[in-house]
Amino acid sequence: MAENRTEVLVGGAVMALAIGFVVYAGQVAGLTVGQSATYPLTASFRSAEGITLGTDVRLAGVKIGTVSDMELNPQTFRAETEIQIQNGIELPDDSAITVASEGLLGGNYIEIVPGGSLDNLAAGAEIEDTQSAISLVSLMMKFVSGGSE
Repeated sequence: MAENRTEVLVGGAVMALAIGFVVYAGQVAGLTVGQSATYPLTASFRSAEGITLGTDVRLAGVKIGTVSDMELNPQTFRAETEIQIQNGIELPDDSAITVASEGLLGGNYIEIVPGGSLDNLAAGAEIEDTQSAISLVSLMMKFVSGGSE
């Protein structure tokens, strides 16, 4: 009888630990149960190198959304990107959006730089002030070659 009680207690502790680990891993990965509602915005980049579906959208270093869709516009040859922004975060309509890098070995993310307008972007609006990714390889090549290119 004592063996069964010990096995049940150890099994329960292992299950609690496993559930705690899954919850922690979900929080670290940015997955939450009952995610808050979002609204879409679009932007057109000359180069969206390093950006994929699910890439973070940040404002002042805080994640406020994700990239939800990205495709090439065959007429303009630009990367048309749709992002989802958390409800309750109102962005001025003169905000800028850039593809930023976390460092030499880090990945890319999208950063929003808010403008000063009193009018806000509506759901589905396009952010027109965009800055594409800067290729670190091309910057290093310019540095090595003395900037003669």
